[in-house]
Amino acid sequence: MAIFLTGATGFIGSAVLRQLRGQGRDVIALVRTEEKAEEVRAAGATAVLGTLTDGELVSRLALESDGVIHLASPGDASSAATDDAFVTAVLAGLEGSDKPYVHTGGIWVFGSGTDLTESSPLDPPALTAWRVPVEARVRSAVGVKTTIIAPGIVFGYGQGIPTVISDAPRGSGTAPALQLVGDGSQHWTTVFVDDLAELYILALDLADAGSYYIGASGQNPTVRELGEAAATAAGLDGRVETASVEQTRARLGAPFADALLLDQQARGSAARIDLGWEPNGPTLLEELRSGSYAH
Repeated sequence: MAIFLTGATGFIGSAVLRQLRGQGRDVIALVRTEEKAEEVRAAGATAVLGTLTDGELVSRLALESDGVIHLASPGDASSAATDDAFVTAVLAGLEGSDKPYVHTGGIWVFGSGTDLTESSPLDPPALTAWRVPVEARVRSAVGVKTTIIAPGIVFGYGQGIPTVISDAPRGSGTAPALQLVGDGSQHWTTVFVDDLAELYILALDLADAGSYYIGASGQNPTVRELGEAAATAAGLDGRVETASVEQTRARLGAPFADALLLDQQARGSAARIDLGWEPNGPTLLEELRSGSYAH
């Protein structure tokens, strides 16, 4: 039997796939296209063509698996309905088995906070409010060992959300400056993608039923600090300029901008205590200043 994985060719999912295969585990990955299937096979996993909303297929793959890690999401207006349909199907396949199901949430559901923990009240922005009822269903499932992982802002290999900083407009004139997301005073809670992948696998193996873990390294830089690091890498001597909320929404789209304007700090201590997780990757500041995002 194998681990059933969704999102295996995505940013986080490909890191999870690499680590699972590195441990010699069999993986069955649900993919939408033959091109993605080839990527999965090249990593040593078995590919199954299908969609997240194919309930019969999802239920069967879950039933036949050793456990499920769900990382795929359309990332658009269909995300809520797609995730809801997938959860229905995967729980039907796993019902009564006590097999593990690791579901992906996100740090934004907590809104702004200076010390966010798994018990912090929920205050999601419009972009991710749909997650709340879906996650409630997952946590209340009976006969399945469910875990929700709520990642912070995931970075690494020049990919993911931090590109909105590294690729930000640089202005013009005699002293061009990199444009911030908002005024830059807000903190982002961050996690290196390979560290996060390790957390998913630890949760699969060790987490209790109904558990919930914030995936955060404990590094919570301000957006201004991140912008200055990127501006240094870009040869701008660290110069940055603030942007209004309206400017940020115009550049990034209102729902996404509003999520990035949240002021969030988290330590991710519960995962360290309960699961022995030890994030030890680089920091996002390092990656922006002289690593994979530096250009």
